[in-house]
Amino acid sequence: MAVSLREYRARIKSTESMKKITRAMELIAASRIIKAQQRAQSAAPYARELTRAISAVATFSNVDHALTTEPENPKRAAVLIVTSDRGLAGAYSSSVLKEAERLIEMLRGDGKDVSVFVAGRKGEAYFKFRGRPVVSSWTGFSDQPSHQAASEIGAALIDSFLAEGEEGVDEVHVVFTRFRSMLVQEPTAVRLLPLEVVEGEEKPEAADALPLYEFEPSAEAVLDALLPRYVESRIFFALLQAAASELAARQKAMKSATDNAEELIKKYTRIANQARQAGITQEISEIVGGVNALADAQAGSE
Repeated sequence: MAVSLREYRARIKSTESMKKITRAMELIAASRIIKAQQRAQSAAPYARELTRAISAVATFSNVDHALTTEPENPKRAAVLIVTSDRGLAGAYSSSVLKEAERLIEMLRGDGKDVSVFVAGRKGEAYFKFRGRPVVSSWTGFSDQPSHQAASEIGAALIDSFLAEGEEGVDEVHVVFTRFRSMLVQEPTAVRLLPLEVVEGEEKPEAADALPLYEFEPSAEAVLDALLPRYVESRIFFALLQAAASELAARQKAMKSATDNAEELIKKYTRIANQARQAGITQEISEIVGGVNALADAQAGSE
């Protein structure tokens, strides 16, 4: 029993150390998620006004831009998958990868060849392990994305969309995790290119009417300048949403791990106490048995 008791005490000690680590990671994720939410909220007004500006140009001009032209017979599609750089976030990366696989199967079912772009080490490792090709990958910023990273990704996707031949694509899709709340993070797939600029499903009020612009030097030049910015803002928004979702998923996973560690400590403590009590009872029984045997031997000799 002494060896078993020593083993349980060692397990309790190691579980307590693990609990400290998971608790610290839970607190770190909780502190960072507030900043991630604030960044997403601060980027929303810029994206909204940029969308209104592009909607106005597209509405009040007859310019056919390459990024807004719908192909007659699309044959190739690109899919950008936004995952995390680190683990310990529950089913965050696996959920977005499942959504990406569903989208890829749907596109292939429509007869389209799919090119994969990945953001995050988890997605990169996923496709590398399965021996599936990835056109480009970006890592190192999943929990704290920068606008520079969004610009690099946007430039690569636009170049692929505008390219001709086998390297070019007719559609660009983005799969990321949308942050709904601290408890709900939803994997989402949206089509990024060709652009579908929509102001909203409801009828706009007078105060929300599209602004009137004078295009200088021309509407086409304005679209050439605004559309790449629009693509970058959409990608940056997806990265910010994914970062907030990753931190929320990590906080939830670490809280669950901390709670499980507490339950495991209670379980091991209860088993260790039972083992200690069993050892004491056995020792007392042995002593009493020895005393009784000695008394019987003495009575027999008399």
